[in-house]
Amino acid sequence: MTIGMTKIGVIGAGQMGCGIAHVSALAGYDVTLYDLSQERIEAALATINGNLARQVVGGKITEEDRKAALSKIKGSAAMGDLAPMDLVIEAATENEAVKRKIYAELCPILNPAAILATNTSSLSITRLASATDRPERFMGIHFMNPVPVMKLVELVRGIATQEDTFAAARAFVTSLDKVVTVAEDFPAFIVNRILLPMINEAIYTLYEGVGTVEAIDTAMKLGANHPMGPLQLADFIGLDTCLSIMQVLHDGLADSKYRPCPLLVKYVEAGWLGRKAGRGFYDYRGEVPLPTR
Repeated sequence: MTIGMTKIGVIGAGQMGCGIAHVSALAGYDVTLYDLSQERIEAALATINGNLARQVVGGKITEEDRKAALSKIKGSAAMGDLAPMDLVIEAATENEAVKRKIYAELCPILNPAAILATNTSSLSITRLASATDRPERFMGIHFMNPVPVMKLVELVRGIATQEDTFAAARAFVTSLDKVVTVAEDFPAFIVNRILLPMINEAIYTLYEGVGTVEAIDTAMKLGANHPMGPLQLADFIGLDTCLSIMQVLHDGLADSKYRPCPLLVKYVEAGWLGRKAGRGFYDYRGEVPLPTR
């Protein structure tokens, strides 16, 4: 654990929030996982338990580690339970208005010395920090999905982030056995600045009829040695998240090369958001995923 930091708050019991709570508890931190919905909290705790159990089966942790980690996680639907946290990581949906609303409710009750971080994958850290009462103690801690598996974490400072805040965040991430990469506060940072335009281009390739879903994914897996095809990866990320990041890139950098593919927009409008919705570029409702185009 990081010296002087023992209590971690995580806002959002979705896929990313679950993963951040999982790795933090496994590293020995006391974790409070907050969400508006008690049902989502219970589902998240069950997911974390299942993921820890898989790690036990895979020999990555012991049964004692699993039990100890679970005992470290408390679910809560009361924002007030985050008041004494040393570090709070917001992992809400990739929507700036939603994040600002959370900060407005959280900041008045949060320990004045606490660090507030966002897991945003694309939004301006400086702009988000301006919506808080502590821009100097605010920064981006961007985990990769799935958090328990992926080693990389991007650290992103806003213009006002103090050096001691950055140092504490780096020490925290390192204590989770993760590898830090430092990105400047530009739209989508490093990973998504490179990854999402590639995914968007794959969707254009599908849109223009250059190849089918299966052909495009097979080509990139076997021709570029990618572990997962770009359309399958888009489904895993969530097509709504992919669209949001492309819109941030397009708006923030004003370059037509970042224009979201109309087919991506259409899938999102249809509610075909990928694995989490049961349909995206693949249909996941049967025993085996099948391409939808």
